[in-house]
Amino acid sequence: MGKYLLDRVVVGLLSTNCYFLVCEETKKGAIIDPGAYPSQIWGKVEELGFDVTVVINTHGHGDHTDENKYIVERSGATLMIHEDDKSMLVVGMTDVVDNGKNHKILHDGDIIEVGNLRLQVIHTPGHTPGGICLKCENLLFTGDTLFYLSVGRSDMPGGDYKALMKSIHDKIMPLDDDLIVLPGHGPHSELGYEKNHNPYLRR
Repeated sequence: MGKYLLDRVVVGLLSTNCYFLVCEETKKGAIIDPGAYPSQIWGKVEELGFDVTVVINTHGHGDHTDENKYIVERSGATLMIHEDDKSMLVVGMTDVVDNGKNHKILHDGDIIEVGNLRLQVIHTPGHTPGGICLKCENLLFTGDTLFYLSVGRSDMPGGDYKALMKSIHDKIMPLDDDLIVLPGHGPHSELGYEKNHNPYLRR
């Protein structure tokens, strides 16, 4: 198991979890969902003392993406989002339409390298068409797909309840019970607990 440092700050009016995942061996790290309060986010980067190499959006909603530009410009990191949500995203004044110098389009099964850590991209549409989860070591970042005892909304533009349930049952349910669930909002959980107690996961 790779050695990592994990931290978070809660940002914005919707209390979005912005995560920091750092490879302890290389001091290179990822910021996941920088949705608001850029000074607070950058303050955590300085506190942890790491080089931001990637910024990853679990989906394209503004409460998860609004500070992409600030973080990317300050750090030089590569911004990453799934192909099906790229139309929701703007970096500076340039739409993200393909892989470029400061952004990368993700697909299901992609591996993101952060120092010696490897994050697996799991495409989980339903909350948005390009929603993803990220699996790394014993961690599962679930964005707005899976929450503590709940799941993401599917009643906004691009949402699809049937697709969300299929993503959860086909992509998340088969994963190991001991994975720590790190959602886009609210407290963390454990996947085994969610399988047994979350009404949306119980068969």
